Amino acid sequence: MNEKPAKSPDEMNVILATDCGSTTTKAILIEKIDGTYRQTFRGEAPTTVEEPVADVTAGVVNAATEVGELAGRRLVDDEGHIIRPANGKVGCDIYISTSSAGGGLQVLVTGVVREMSAASAQRAALGAGAIVLDLIASNDKRRPHEQIQRIRDLRPDMVVMAGGTDGGTEKHVVQMAELIAPAKPKPRFGNNYQMPVIFAGNNQAAALVAKTFDDSIALSVVDNVRPILERENLAPARDMIHDLFLEHVMAHAPGYDKLMSWTDAPIMPTPGAVGDILQAIAKARGINCVGVDIGGATTDVFSVFDGPDGTPVFNRTVSANLGMSYSISNVCAEAGMERVLRWVGQSMDERELRNRVKNKMIRPTTIPQTAEALEFEQAVAREALRLAYKQHKEFATTLKGVQQQRTVGDTFSQEMSGQTIVNNMKLNLLVASGGVLSHAPEMKQTAMMLLDAFEPEGVTELAKDSIFMMPHLGVLASVHPEAALQVFERDCLIYLGTAVAPRGVKRADKPCLRYSFSGALSEKGTLHCGELKVLPLAPGAQVEAVLEPESGFDVGAGPGQRLTTTLRGGTVGLILDGRGRPLWPGDAE
Repeated sequence: MNEKPAKSPDEMNVILATDCGSTTTKAILIEKIDGTYRQTFRGEAPTTVEEPVADVTAGVVNAATEVGELAGRRLVDDEGHIIRPANGKVGCDIYISTSSAGGGLQVLVTGVVREMSAASAQRAALGAGAIVLDLIASNDKRRPHEQIQRIRDLRPDMVVMAGGTDGGTEKHVVQMAELIAPAKPKPRFGNNYQMPVIFAGNNQAAALVAKTFDDSIALSVVDNVRPILERENLAPARDMIHDLFLEHVMAHAPGYDKLMSWTDAPIMPTPGAVGDILQAIAKARGINCVGVDIGGATTDVFSVFDGPDGTPVFNRTVSANLGMSYSISNVCAEAGMERVLRWVGQSMDERELRNRVKNKMIRPTTIPQTAEALEFEQAVAREALRLAYKQHKEFATTLKGVQQQRTVGDTFSQEMSGQTIVNNMKLNLLVASGGVLSHAPEMKQTAMMLLDAFEPEGVTELAKDSIFMMPHLGVLASVHPEAALQVFERDCLIYLGTAVAPRGVKRADKPCLRYSFSGALSEKGTLHCGELKVLPLAPGAQVEAVLEPESGFDVGAGPGQRLTTTLRGGTVGLILDGRGRPLWPGDAE
């Protein structure tokens, strides 16, 4: 076995990164070329965590071998090990990996109050890249025996417990432990190790909680996720989730002990790595951003927005029943076929479409073969994304349970706390990934799906992940942030262009925006309500723009206020969207 190199960032010239997905292991090669890091080659192979192979490293070796053949570089030795360090056209300087194989990291969350401590623990778990199987709280309206049975039925990788502010309730916190102890939850992988439980609640209740558990539980105590009502402290719980993911979960999954001995940085859950690179780019550019990954069964939404105190806040949600194959019927049922069909330009037989949905469920790997089938699939995607983003906004809120000073404007407000921090007018960058978005035949189709589903307001850059390399770059950011950001900007993102969308209720045939562009594009004009214009502006090209919305419309400076800004081009160009917000009055929140 090769020794792990103690490399400084300056010595990392050849980087191999893999993402072990549930079906496919994807490998990319990143090389330093003329002083700049670039993604040069990629390869993939089936993931081999299941029988008959039951060794994840076999898929890693196959994917790395393909990359090596394409690059003319020998990356795997005769014993099937990654070669390090790099020497000429042999080996790499560092090898890193992420993983969602075997269903990813699955966590059960418990708390005292569902909307407060339990919600904070859920945010910590989701931010670490976990799938939250259930959230059990004292006030979730289930009886104790029903909660115990639910815990028993689930097979989580670990349990995250929260509850009580520091110095607050101990009784209810211990009661939650008394539900877990008799349930004795069984892990998915292996029956011979202790169930990891992270306690991130009232620090004065930790000793009482420890007494409740027997030796079938491996208890880890970290700082409270909600030490006081007005503050969340998610990092300690999130870090412990990562540590236990490696120590307990990965160590018992087929072949992961070997993979962990190969990597030069801790393996990260794939969604956690995506969140990390999104946070890194938001911090580096000082922007608010949203990323989405739409799959066959689930849709992940990530966001970084300034919180009430100006500090960037990261949130991630997993919409477990909104996807494009296994969950496509759930999308149609939740949205309603009428809402799906509003995105379709031609007349379609609803009965035939329902059969199409059922076929997609039982043959999830099929792709559209006709223009009509593609149009319908992209219509479903719009609704899946819209619903997932709506769920995300409901989750990404200011802290609930916090008393706020009332103003005259709040007199009729029902919700005095827990307001969403996701603000489409302040959204600077929207990044798309997932098959239906990344593999759309035309770039403008991806752009339109983003515009229709997310309804960005003001000025927003649209981009897509070229080959879903955000997970690789997320784990790379933990060891070499500069390289990760360089590859993210130059090779990961394909900029579709910039959307300018005045917020306001459209008035038939009335103007909503007057614009003047200078620089790479020189043009003046008027955008009318209901109009959608696409102006050519190449990737990398910029224009200085003066945007003057009509009274009642806002592009970011306030209703009717002029905005002067720089707009960046892309493969689609500049998109001027005068269709108003919301696009459909029935979607208003």
